[in-house]
Amino acid sequence: MKRSLSAIVLFFVFLVIYYIGSFTKIPFADCVGFVLSVEKGEFETTATATSHFLYTNTAILIKNLIGLNAIEASRFLVVTSGAATVSVIYLTVKSIARTEWAAITAAFVFGFSFSFWRNAEIVEVYTYNSLWVSLFFFSMAKVFIEKKNIHIILSSLFLGISLWVHIQNILLIPALILFLFYFKEEKRHVYSSLALFIILFSSLFILNIAQGLPFKSPYSSDQGTWVQDSLKQTPVQLVKDLLLSFTYLVYNFNIFIFFGIAGIALLYRLNKKMFYVFFVAAVLVYGFSTFYIVSDNYVFFIPFNIIFALSIGYGLSSARYASFKKVSWICLLIPLGYVLCYNIALSTEKGKQAHEFKKYKGGLNYYLLPWMNNNAGILEFTIDKKTAPEPIHWMTFSALEYIKVLKSKGYTEEQIRKL
Repeated sequence: MKRSLSAIVLFFVFLVIYYIGSFTKIPFADCVGFVLSVEKGEFETTATATSHFLYTNTAILIKNLIGLNAIEASRFLVVTSGAATVSVIYLTVKSIARTEWAAITAAFVFGFSFSFWRNAEIVEVYTYNSLWVSLFFFSMAKVFIEKKNIHIILSSLFLGISLWVHIQNILLIPALILFLFYFKEEKRHVYSSLALFIILFSSLFILNIAQGLPFKSPYSSDQGTWVQDSLKQTPVQLVKDLLLSFTYLVYNFNIFIFFGIAGIALLYRLNKKMFYVFFVAAVLVYGFSTFYIVSDNYVFFIPFNIIFALSIGYGLSSARYASFKKVSWICLLIPLGYVLCYNIALSTEKGKQAHEFKKYKGGLNYYLLPWMNNNAGILEFTIDKKTAPEPIHWMTFSALEYIKVLKSKGYTEEQIRKL
């Protein structure tokens, strides 16, 4: 009962935090494209790498059932799934570590981690995806720690569903296979789990092929050649990618990286099978995200960040760090760290230059502060025919279409500027 109460309290705490900081106007990046799809209300019928079938259709369903507009329906989905993910992080750490304060601390550390917090406050697919991925990890932990075999089947259910949200989760399939191998003695549950996953995964291909799309459509896109470009990088570029990925890790987890590493070592020592399953998942996601050439590749680390947050909680639960309980409240100061980094960067010449270069989308506020209230909006930018010092045509293309749809519904340009 206490565990459930803590999870519920954490959900509402982060629900409030994410709602307060949520975007005021539709942000840049892919946000306007998602809102446009919801505004049109046409259910997605194909599951390609960029259609995000389940995310789009869930948002439309919320819009239709609750009666919210497209923007608020999207906000509701993103914010609630973000808060729910934090609660699942708590429940997973509590199951693994059986230490209340460590589980709560890990939940706050993850909930305040930059990449996740940012995506809980814009219109993107990644927090909804995180919910299903975190449930997948939660189910595997339940089997390893509490021997609840029904979660063998649930693990396949959650991973299978997550593929309908974002195809990146295909990288977690080796971890599922290894997990099922370790519990092969539980034949009835393992066979049921494997069959369920095969049905969910193969359905992606069946749906698309039935509509004339090629076999590779669930994991490919005609909008870019990002994977091919990633494979053409030079050794110098790969080293830069690796350094950047470490920078992301530091910015997300600050001093708690130490406890994450301690948790990895502790899990290896005490539960090697569980370690190897999560290690396989972590390495594949981290490796792909590191070398994937897209402007927003930081978001692809989020499934890895979930694993690392679990490791932080496990590391904190070690008797060696029991004394840290007295100062674990410092996790509440993480937001101040972002403010400090922002002010330090803005005080440098390069920081000022970067701030000015990216001013069209909010400058360093957009890149270093996770909260998005009072943000620059893509619709206002497009209506005012402003220009950016870098290519953003795919954003303005969707914005122009969305503006056209809103005008057809009676919105004035002045009203649209505020959205």
